[in-house]
Amino acid sequence: MTAGPPPAGPAAAAPAATGPAARPSPPRRRRRRAAPPTAAVLRALGLGDLLTAVPALRALRSALPGHELVLAAPERLADAVRALGTVDRLLPAHAPGRAVPATLPWSGPPPDIAVDLHGCGPPSRMLLAGLRPRRLLVFAPPGRPQAPGPRWRPDEHERDRWCRMLRWYGLHADPDDLALPLPDEPSPAPGAVVLHPGADAPARRWPAERFAAVGRALARDGHRVVVVAGRGEGPLARRVAAYAGLAPDAVAGGERDLPFGRLAALVAHARCVVAGDSGVAHLASALRTPSVVLFGPVAPRLWGPPRGGPHRVLWHPSPHDDPLRPGDAHGRLPDPRLLRITAAEALAAVRALPEPPARA
Repeated sequence: MTAGPPPAGPAAAAPAATGPAARPSPPRRRRRRAAPPTAAVLRALGLGDLLTAVPALRALRSALPGHELVLAAPERLADAVRALGTVDRLLPAHAPGRAVPATLPWSGPPPDIAVDLHGCGPPSRMLLAGLRPRRLLVFAPPGRPQAPGPRWRPDEHERDRWCRMLRWYGLHADPDDLALPLPDEPSPAPGAVVLHPGADAPARRWPAERFAAVGRALARDGHRVVVVAGRGEGPLARRVAAYAGLAPDAVAGGERDLPFGRLAALVAHARCVVAGDSGVAHLASALRTPSVVLFGPVAPRLWGPPRGGPHRVLWHPSPHDDPLRPGDAHGRLPDPRLLRITAAEALAAVRALPEPPARA
């Protein structure tokens, strides 16, 4: 009698499996989510330049919702760029004055789109073309009427210029879309009159003694006066405060830039701002704070606050002047047109300003 097969069940140990089929299956690899396409934008200039580009940046954000919007700009503007709420990433880029950076620290694949909001010359165009974007949005090169792109117009306001360029490429852009939301940070001096005597070039700096005369008179009127200084402008601001008879703590900033949130809060909740053609003046426009803006070598038609707002522009060109750029915006001496503005005239303009809007 022959024995049958062993009984099935737990007591019957199965023989060990061998061979390739017995090896465990490799874990499934997770598919990496594809990185979004990028849009590289060049605007490696100052705070005022950044704020005049806000309408164009918002137009790009609206037209490219699935893109990562990367702005090539100075690293000192990082907080301001973040506050705009339209840019995903800052690419540090800087050059002296209004020059074009020599290189961009771009890494990764080429951008889907590159946009020149810096200028119209070959340096900025070639810098962006070197990134090998699929599409390049630029002005047509001067002197080449057959080249694609809109034509550069020297008589155009800075906000209008970049919006017109984007419209030529089919993007909706509104140059009046420049208002910034109110900052979350409380003002260190709510209701104060803010004086900003600084500017990027001496040609656009109204004399310290005249700023001081305005500050002294307004302090006598019962206003709190604050003198705002950017990086390196401390000696100038302290001189204005001393001439005006203000306490040393009336100066805000100077050794380094004020943090953007604090500067924006100070301007947003000010009684008014008195400044030359500078970033602080453009911030007052963006926050709808009443302002008196003092213009010299360049006409307010090119860089002035929006019409119809709570702003007063003081500007005294000569009849024979070039109507747009009668002086050197980067000159080493205050422009003669700026010097024609008297302290009494600026003070009268401040006193004629409307009340600031109610702030929540």
